[in-house]
Amino acid sequence: MSSTSPLRINGLGHARHSSAGSAFSRASSASNVSGGQVSRNLPKSIKRDTASSIHSLTSPQFQLRTEYSKPKARPLRSQYPADSPERHVEYILLASFDIDKGPTMEHQYPGAISGDEHMLAELMLPDGAHLRSEDWTIFFLHKDTTEEEELKEERRLERIQRREDREKMREAARQSGNAHAVAEIEEDTEDEDEDDGGEGPPLIYVLNLVNTKQDTTAKRGAIVKAMAVCTRHPFLHIYKPLLLLALEEYFKTPHPTTLEKLYDAVNAMDLSIMPYLNLLERQILLASDGKDLFIEKFDQMIQQKMLEGSGNTSPTREAYELTRNQLPRDSHEYETRVIYNGIPIPIKVPTAISPETVGDFSIIKLIQAFSAPHASSPQPFALHPHLTTSGAFTHPIIVLLNAVLTQKRIIFLGHNRPSGEVAEAVLAACALVSGSILRGFTRHAFPYTDLSKIEDLLNVPGFIAGVTNPAFANHPEWWDLLCDLPTGRMKISNKIEPAAPTEGLRFFQQQHSMFAPSNTGALPPSASVTGQDPVGDAAFMEGVSRAIASRQGEIVLRAKWRDYITKFVRLAAAFEEAVYGASALYIGAAEADSGSDGVSGHGYVWVDDVARARELGAHVWRVEGWRNTRSYYALIQDLGVIFSRRPIRNMDVAHQIDKLRTLKLSKEESGKIYLALHSAVNSYDEICQLLVSTPENRGGLFHLSIGLFHPDGAVRDATAELLCRVKEHDAGRHFWGSLGRFAKVAFWRIWREVEARGEASDMVTSLGASDGRVGSNGGGLRMS
Repeated sequence: MSSTSPLRINGLGHARHSSAGSAFSRASSASNVSGGQVSRNLPKSIKRDTASSIHSLTSPQFQLRTEYSKPKARPLRSQYPADSPERHVEYILLASFDIDKGPTMEHQYPGAISGDEHMLAELMLPDGAHLRSEDWTIFFLHKDTTEEEELKEERRLERIQRREDREKMREAARQSGNAHAVAEIEEDTEDEDEDDGGEGPPLIYVLNLVNTKQDTTAKRGAIVKAMAVCTRHPFLHIYKPLLLLALEEYFKTPHPTTLEKLYDAVNAMDLSIMPYLNLLERQILLASDGKDLFIEKFDQMIQQKMLEGSGNTSPTREAYELTRNQLPRDSHEYETRVIYNGIPIPIKVPTAISPETVGDFSIIKLIQAFSAPHASSPQPFALHPHLTTSGAFTHPIIVLLNAVLTQKRIIFLGHNRPSGEVAEAVLAACALVSGSILRGFTRHAFPYTDLSKIEDLLNVPGFIAGVTNPAFANHPEWWDLLCDLPTGRMKISNKIEPAAPTEGLRFFQQQHSMFAPSNTGALPPSASVTGQDPVGDAAFMEGVSRAIASRQGEIVLRAKWRDYITKFVRLAAAFEEAVYGASALYIGAAEADSGSDGVSGHGYVWVDDVARARELGAHVWRVEGWRNTRSYYALIQDLGVIFSRRPIRNMDVAHQIDKLRTLKLSKEESGKIYLALHSAVNSYDEICQLLVSTPENRGGLFHLSIGLFHPDGAVRDATAELLCRVKEHDAGRHFWGSLGRFAKVAFWRIWREVEARGEASDMVTSLGASDGRVGSNGGGLRMS
């Protein structure tokens, strides 16, 4: 990267699969088991399962096999390889306030960032910094890297070509029936799971610390200095303790070698043991609070590193047990250390990061800041069709969500508050509305800015900015929604651009006049049926408030918002199909509706057509306001990439699971779904896709396990085989561990029935080792 680049701110059919059948074979004992001999003949581990399923696979002793094993022939790769030329931190900046010159940039290491250094110094020294002994700010830099973009485009074209070649190989392997070859080809897709989209080069994230030291010898009685790290990693909050030490040292010894030592220390940080997770694995990890999810991948990375260091073909037991201590206590974070001035600083790096997640913030804190005043003394909003989707008393957080979705200009004002507080609010708002699905918000966000940047700010459509100067509140023409952090109130500007009726609204009004809103955004006539909450936002926010009150934590709250945004996107796709005949938000509708697996259908599931029309009508203005935004077009681009890498394309797995979850199906209809899932879900990635559609916060495997009680024996067998595949999956075993005891007893009952019929002997002997499709570490079954 050039240091002189300028910057700017800112399936029917019941075929018994050998792989699943083998799971029953490995789970069985040598003799048949009769109903009265269950406890005597079951293996010990199975006895534990039927006796106490709660601890079956969640106990630490079952998280990893007690014996070490060789890594797979094809090793895992690291997220941050040790030999990567990319640096963790690209620049260290040091600015100070001079009474005569104002904010001044003192040092930049390892080289100068060209551009307006004075502007950078102003951002590093926010308004009112001298009033506090310490303050944090965050801002983003857009670095023009033409050469980097040319190389990125070349790599992107190479990936596309490799993906096309691999797709041809996969199709040929499927036609030949070579399951092992299909599994290997699908596994290779992990190397191509990179973001092909984007609106430009990656942002440079800047974390800045400002310190004020009282000094009677100084002109103003104090010395104000700021130090910042510039990084491509969105988890920039990990550098906070290092900045504290380095800036303190600089106050004592104001010499540029302090920046050099910090730069060398952070870039020496070893993250090579962090395994690379593909898109489906990241989604599973982010939606779960299991602390040992994908711990096997860390185990394998440790083994690989040991082998690379020793040159042996296998590690010794002593060395392996010693290195096992490096396994993280929580697989959501990798624990490492940075040695600065001889002091080991513990660092926790997120294993998986969702889109629009930058820094360390609290969605719970953001919700509480605006929910408490609304709950104690609700105040009506000025009506706007895009924002007040539930009327004048729409919940403030929903108003904020609608404003971000429809690309309005949003200001977070924190008068007399630390600039770090407004920055966290901006970042939390971006992450909340993203729901790990949408993107395009942080690129147009300004976690902290001031009056001197107002012209640049107003040139950005749909910005989200954090400020501390109260003058912004007096200029409603500058913003559409003002979020006042000290008071916890939001205000819709009287200068906001009105929302004009769209063709989609008019068409929906013609087709569903009873459920369509008016041209002014008034609630539809059907609102009285649902108690003035046709959108369901009031009930949703009540659930969020209960979760916060019961201290369920950030992971649970983020999962709720992920489900909310997922539902919104699927509603938007259904609205577009109803109004315009097709939707760019749903790729693969023809394949899903073809019924190749005996089932058809795609998208969101409603109980009946009336519920469908009512809910779509309530979302008309929100959907129409979102359809012409950056996040809408970015999602279309992302969905195309996601579909091209989806292992199951001829069936909408989420739609079929939702039918089991929502509808009252006949035994024939439900049987077809269970058989189709049994037929389609076999490989490691296919099971990952299934698990993404069955998150633990929505019941996990419960609705699948209902198939164990289906009146058709073939469906029961198929469901049990499917669950057995899930049980042996690295992530699936955690979902199995949370399944209720009643379902597990039914599972083992079906296994005994299969064995009693003498079918177990016809099954192949190894699920994990037969073709390596289920367990990513290539080992055999783990019984519990």
